[in-house]
Amino acid sequence: MKRERRRFDKEFKLMAVNLCLTGKPTRKIADDLGIRTELISRWKREYTEFREGSFSGHGRANMTEDQKENIQLKKLLREAQMERDILKKAVSIFSKSDGKHLNS
Repeated sequence: MKRERRRFDKEFKLMAVNLCLTGKPTRKIADDLGIRTELISRWKREYTEFREGSFSGHGRANMTEDQKENIQLKKLLREAQMERDILKKAVSIFSKSDGKHLNS
């Protein structure tokens, strides 16, 4: 039988992280909350990296401004390369039809 995946809201995750930051052992917190230690460790790592931007939810990755800009620039580069390739093909087609192509 398949087990349903548990979901934790932002407030729960922040509470668990705050308990860890008070100095209480992660293993004890995990046992008290009924979750795996690895989850709390991952939440602590995310919180220390992104602070208030952490736990965005719905599988959306948290990214720094540099990472967001990098993704946008890569998208623009792909679009420019696609336009370039289309124009190359168009030039090739039109140069064949005007009789100046050597292999005609």
